[in-house]
Amino acid sequence: MGKWLQSGRRRDICVLLAAEGPVRGQQLKSALEDHYDEHLEPRAFYGSLSALVDAGFVEKRVEGLHDVYALTDAGEHRVQRHGEWMQSCLERAGKTNES
Repeated sequence: MGKWLQSGRRRDICVLLAAEGPVRGQQLKSALEDHYDEHLEPRAFYGSLSALVDAGFVEKRVEGLHDVYALTDAGEHRVQRHGEWMQSCLERAGKTNES
């Protein structure tokens, strides 16, 4: 899987982008803060987002005055693989609990 999703914040940013499609950075930050129920420091959030852009999993484009972010094909593929892995783990856990 590689290290790109070993950061929970990076993983969650990608999941939000998969669910919501292209969004402005501030909207993405607000959605993540709502999920975490806490304020995120802008430097840390945008650092995570920049790392995903640099790795090729998220694309950044400018629309008017705002930066807009979206998953690349590679990012979508990684989110899909991660979701399948999580589902597999949950299914195994359910079978273990049934025994």
